[in-house]
Amino acid sequence: MVFFYNLFITLYGLLLRLAAPFVPKAKAWRTGRRSWEKELQKKRAAGPWIWMHCASAGEFEQGKPVLEALRAAWPGHRILVSFFSPSGYEVGVKYKGADAVTYLPLDTAAHARRFVSIVDPALVVFVKYDFWYHHLEAVHERGIPLLLVSALFRPGQSFFKWYGGVQRRLLHFFTWLFVQDEASVTLLKGIGVTHCSAAGDTRFDRVATITQAPAPLPLIEAFAQHGNEPILVAGSTWPEDEALIEKLPWQNGLRLIIAPHEIDIAHIDALRARFGAAAVAYSELELHDSAAALRVLLIDNFGMLSRLYRYGSITYIGGGFNKSGIHNTLEAAAWGKPVIFGPNYHKFREARGLVAARAAFSVSTSDELAEVVDGLLAHSARRQEASEAAARYVQQNIGATPRIIAWIQEKRLLTN
Repeated sequence: MVFFYNLFITLYGLLLRLAAPFVPKAKAWRTGRRSWEKELQKKRAAGPWIWMHCASAGEFEQGKPVLEALRAAWPGHRILVSFFSPSGYEVGVKYKGADAVTYLPLDTAAHARRFVSIVDPALVVFVKYDFWYHHLEAVHERGIPLLLVSALFRPGQSFFKWYGGVQRRLLHFFTWLFVQDEASVTLLKGIGVTHCSAAGDTRFDRVATITQAPAPLPLIEAFAQHGNEPILVAGSTWPEDEALIEKLPWQNGLRLIIAPHEIDIAHIDALRARFGAAAVAYSELELHDSAAALRVLLIDNFGMLSRLYRYGSITYIGGGFNKSGIHNTLEAAAWGKPVIFGPNYHKFREARGLVAARAAFSVSTSDELAEVVDGLLAHSARRQEASEAAARYVQQNIGATPRIIAWIQEKRLLTN
């Protein structure tokens, strides 16, 4: 089975090479990995490394509470963060809490052994998923403590299928698996993986921290204060979401802040076409003379979404019409905002929890979206109940990070 995995990795690398001249993301993936070894060699200074790997930006946010707690508890260790995706790397490279940020090289046995040899970490933490067999094996072979945090397992995953031998094997490379819930523990124990426990989801810790000391967004505040009208903040939207939002009464009585999942010029221009002269991109907001006339603000940068939700009367989370499902609902819920999303949310534990708490609402059509929005805006008591339920749900689920850190301390995996 490892043979077929290696074949897949080889073909994957070849396809990226062929696509690079034509596909910007493939080009960024290839370009970013050309100098990983050289850059890491430059930073081989005194002091042991703690290495955290994240697939992309969302997993990085999920891992930040653990990363920052590790730095606080073991200040003598340096922090390395690796990413698989270019979008994750672009966010991570701006993070001040890491001593080094790099791409994870293509998962061949040679690359993996070289990477782990250069870094020689004292502790390795993988966030949620992104299981790269050879990198995990290389860490395991060197006897380095290897943790998985905030993982969530479902019966349909390959780990639990007859053909999932390679996936099951790599789970045994981990020293310990911290999963989000007891259902995941039960699934893992059913395939003989007993080195696991339910610690919760570190995203709750992260979003709770964001709301405590938010950095100001002066231009957003200025936009929000014009007109004294309710605002819907829509985050991580896709065209299917935007088609529904377009039907809302944004010309009169409701203003929109839209932060699309893709912020390339073509997508921003498509949003301009939807909303016309009443829409402006965030990058142009400071130059706009008639801010009072603007009804729709288009966010054309990464990094501020988690702070945007505070300005909304209600929020909408995109992705619910895609096969992969909705994006992060907790960033909005942490601000105590009612949350709306599309129908594909059932595989997300936190989304199900918010719906059960009557803090979130799923819609499938523009009429359903309008009905939910109108109901929340017209009945302040209903909106207040949903807001309080959202904030309460987040507060009830914090605490995964201190559980993980306490376990590391108890097992003495790191020394100061």
